[in-house]
Amino acid sequence: MSPESRSQAIAAGIILVGVGLVIYFLPTLVLWIGNYSPVLAFVAGAALLLGFFAIFWLRARYQRGRGK
Repeated sequence: MSPESRSQAIAAGIILVGVGLVIYFLPTLVLWIGNYSPVLAFVAGAALLLGFFAIFWLRARYQRGRGK
């Protein structure tokens, strides 16, 4: 395994573990925020879920910028 592919695998693993933790605790977090404001709970839940896709979109843009 080349150092570059190992680095990419580690980055993907860290991202997936982080996203997994966020998704695991998302219902509890949204319900807790929903006690104060249902709209704010919706916005927080949507932002956390869209953040997952934003991370990979930004990483793809970075990779294209580097010519890979």
